[in-house]
Parts: sequence; C-alpha cells; structure tokens
Amino acid sequence: MFSKETEYAIRGLVYIQQQNSRGLMPGTDEVAREIDAPRFYTAKILQRMVRQGFLRSQKGKGGGFFFDPDKPDLYLKDIILSTEGDSTISGCGFGLRQCSGENPCPLHFKFAPIRNALSHFVSQETIQSLAGR
Repeated sequence: MFSKETEYAIRGLVYIQQQNSRGLMPGTDEVAREIDAPRFYTAKILQRMVRQGFLRSQKGKGGGFFFDPDKPDLYLKDIILSTEGDSTISGCGFGLRQCSGENPCPLHFKFAPIRNALSHFVSQETIQSLAGR
C-alpha cells in the first residue's frame, strides 16, 4: 500500500522507539538489520527523519537514534505525508488530478470510504502506540 521508503521509515521508527523505551539508542546498522532493510537506504531514510525533526541522533561511541521525550507522539500521517505527500491519504484511487463527488472517477464512490478510513486510521495511530504493542 505504501512505498518502501514509508514502510521502512515506519518500521525503523517503531524499532527505535522500542529500543528507546529500554534506554537504548540503536544505530543505523542495527535498525537496518532488525527491520530487514538495506543499510544505505535505511541510513538515508533515518537521516531524513532527523532533518524533518521526527527523530534525533547522537554521533560517536554510544550514539544512535532517539526520540526527543519533550516532543509529542509522532502520528503515522506525519510520516506518510513527509515521504509520499498527501495523494496516498487523500488522492483519487484512479490517479486522476480532479476527482470529487461532483466529478467522480470510476472508483470514486467505492474508494472514498476506504480512503477516508485510512486517513482516519493514520491520524489516530502513532509510532509510540505501535511500539507499545
């Protein structure tokens, strides 16, 4: 459903949160290994998450990735928007630029409830809630 980048980002962030809950800060190699993703691709994704302020990193011995405990929980919607834009959550299921109830695509009336449910789900679920399961 989502791009590989989004899947790896979500899986990586959940893993990091789980490790942070144990007082650990995993590095890129560990995260990549545990989420079964290519190391260099994982590094690129995690650095992007750091640049966007979703995650923090500490270099050097004993360093790694961690969530700022003073920041609010991170919603899946925020990650999806940062990696894919809003088309996955609010776009046309047929891929059209202009699609609405007044000008529907062939999938509109069957796809709209699915899209709305997905949007609601990713707006309610957080990395922290997933890591706690």
